[in-house]
Amino acid sequence: MASPLISLFTSLGSRRVVETITPERTLADVVLPPQTRRTLEQALAEVRNHTLIFSRWGLGERHASGRGLAFNFAGPPGTGKTICAEAIAHELGMKLLVVDYAEAESMWIGETPKNVVAAFRAAAEKNAVLFFDEADAIATRRSAGAPLRSDREANLTVNVLLRELEAFNGIVIFATNLAANFDRAFERRIRTHVLFEMPGVEERARIWELQIHPQKTPLAPDVDFRELGERYAVSGGDIKNAVIKAAAAAATEPGPDLGKRISQRHFQYAAEEVISAKAIMQQSLFAEGGVAVPDPVSSWRKAEARSRTAIFIALGLAGTALIAALAAIALVLVR
Repeated sequence: MASPLISLFTSLGSRRVVETITPERTLADVVLPPQTRRTLEQALAEVRNHTLIFSRWGLGERHASGRGLAFNFAGPPGTGKTICAEAIAHELGMKLLVVDYAEAESMWIGETPKNVVAAFRAAAEKNAVLFFDEADAIATRRSAGAPLRSDREANLTVNVLLRELEAFNGIVIFATNLAANFDRAFERRIRTHVLFEMPGVEERARIWELQIHPQKTPLAPDVDFRELGERYAVSGGDIKNAVIKAAAAAATEPGPDLGKRISQRHFQYAAEEVISAKAIMQQSLFAEGGVAVPDPVSSWRKAEARSRTAIFIALGLAGTALIAALAAIALVLVR
């Protein structure tokens, strides 16, 4: 029978804040630059030797806290961070407990610190690898002073996360596209930092090939994955999207299905579409006529501060008006 805590935490509403995954993908399914793969293998070796170091070698008796293993997967989107988190859980024979902080915050405003504690407890109960996606949102730098309620809650959330991380004896993986936004206190609590870089030509060619089913996907004779890898400097996630777009373009062409093939021009068209979409998103999200668009969270906080100031001014004016009215009444009575 599932734990009531886990059932509540994973099944509230149609969206899931924490999802338990049985890992299927392995490190063999991921194409990574050599240095990234070596760092991951070293991290796995550290996990496998955890019992030796802290139990048989006695370091657990000298270090009551900080015995957990925390890893930071940092790099651009689509470079394999989430897949590698699943692959590590698979290698260790453990479940993967995925925490989507954006969902947790949007569903339970004011309850985020409690949700962090619940996530760690659920991971300990299920003996699962705890994975924080978009971790820079929860591990963000604390604000000095924190005049706004939202800032105070964000600071409290970071404090709670640091405390739970220090006490947790399991495995935690953070994934982020913006590692610079992490609070400095996480540096010493995260054991290993893994940099996920954009794939090189060889890796890209291999990724293109791995997206295709070796027996079922119909390819035209002119398909050249090496040429695609050399021509398009994109991430693995972008390549995945391009392959699906190419298949859709080939499937919609006229003629019987048995005669349809995905050709090089379909892959090239799809890659160009993916690159164009990225350019559009960068323009609409980050720049408008060369001027950066304000961050929505910062804008909301400024609006909240302005509203609060306006309320105080209105209350002050109302108080002044009340005093003036009372003074006028007093003058009338005296006369």
